[in-house]
Amino acid sequence: MWVGTYTADSNGQGEGITAIAAATDGTLTWLGTAAEAPSPSFVAVHPSLPVVYAVGEAAQTVRAYRRNGEFGLEPLGGSWSAGAAVCHVAVDPDGRFIVVACWGDGNVILYGLDDDGGITSRFVAAPAKDPHAGEEGAVDIATGGVRVSRAHASLMLDDGRIMTTDLGFDLVRVWNYFPDSGLLLDHEVALPLGSGPRHLVQHPSSAVFIVTEYSIEVAVLLPGADGRFAISGRGPASEGGAVDGDAAAEIVLSQDARFVYTGIRGSNRICVLAVEGSGTRLRPVVDVPSGGNWPRHHIVTDGWLHVAHERSHQVTTFALDPTTGIPGEVQGQLSVGSPTALIPAG
Repeated sequence: MWVGTYTADSNGQGEGITAIAAATDGTLTWLGTAAEAPSPSFVAVHPSLPVVYAVGEAAQTVRAYRRNGEFGLEPLGGSWSAGAAVCHVAVDPDGRFIVVACWGDGNVILYGLDDDGGITSRFVAAPAKDPHAGEEGAVDIATGGVRVSRAHASLMLDDGRIMTTDLGFDLVRVWNYFPDSGLLLDHEVALPLGSGPRHLVQHPSSAVFIVTEYSIEVAVLLPGADGRFAISGRGPASEGGAVDGDAAAEIVLSQDARFVYTGIRGSNRICVLAVEGSGTRLRPVVDVPSGGNWPRHHIVTDGWLHVAHERSHQVTTFALDPTTGIPGEVQGQLSVGSPTALIPAG
């Protein structure tokens, strides 16, 4: 798998995009630095080509890389400008485009791709408007000042549309793709003031589960007959509740879609939630220590849970109980400088 990292330009200890291998017994092995890159804090893989995309968070760029050898990566074209604190990239399932989200200025940007996976065009989507503007207590939680747009992630929906989160404006936006103009807004869903929608995942039921960084919850969005999403429920992202200093991070589904795993930084927990109601409700089950400091990102693969700990510079592996979905004891740890994302290499 590829590991996104923070490098020196973000006060991190990584060197670029890191390659590690996962054995069938869950053991992780360091392969090396696949490509030196400036703070590639999030990485995505082309669905059919040996091409990888990485943001440069501090450099405000996005770049394509072509696989070279077993685990090496070489630049495919030059770097493209993005926005301030670009923090996420996702790839269209048909390989037509990528979408990046920028925490610093709220930009959501679509980049067109050619038949080789290279970046060929750039379209900045319409800026977000704060649905809570003028409400009492409407301040930017990150700074305490005036609220600003903070795009954080995008998700390719099963119906071909794109959903993006805006952590600063407590807003979810749904887009349609047009090859000659990029993303055009379909509709919006406002989440409660101060919730901070961060990352999101779609269940086979079509429900979208969104973890909120500030309120430490999971919001469930369901599409109506007209295709418009609406909030059908909200609940805690952990069984034990939040504590001071917590910030929710990643949310993923188990491979059988029976469980959801959320990561909570601060108290450093991985939280297991059971999926109920034919995929429309979540019930917190148990919290377990994440095995390190600041669990920024995690993935589930082949019955294993791998957790990237940004501040303790390690990836921790747990075996998952196939019946309960609960992580067991730590199976192993691999030292990686400032890991921020774990992405299967395909």
